Amino acid sequence: MWFIFALLSAVFAALTSILAKVGINGVNSNLATAIRTVVVVIMAWGIVFLTNAQNGLSGISRKSWLFLILSGLATGASWLCYYKALQIGEASKVVPIDKLSVVITLILAFVFLHETFTTKSLIGCILIGAGTLIMVL
Repeated sequence: MWFIFALLSAVFAALTSILAKVGINGVNSNLATAIRTVVVVIMAWGIVFLTNAQNGLSGISRKSWLFLILSGLATGASWLCYYKALQIGEASKVVPIDKLSVVITLILAFVFLHETFTTKSLIGCILIGAGTLIMVL
């Protein structure tokens, strides 16, 4: 089931890039990010209430709050940078560089989460990095 959600995430991320590139034309990238964020917040809280998940708020630990807030700040910084890059660059070049996050995530997961970094992971990182360079150059 995780694979289906991951695949859907990739499809929606691709749509996000294309729709954003069209929508950001003539709009300040920070303003565009703020508009997008409001839509995401409304949608996310709508799903929380629709699934009755709001009852779990009181059970969230301080550590989880801290890391969820830090994750939100990282997301915001990522979106601001992404929209600025999309506004001034070509989507076909911005998106591959953005996807280097896969390589960075694998490295951070190895260093901080002590996840296994296999030969297959190393080869994948090298191929993603090389593929990105080829697409951008």
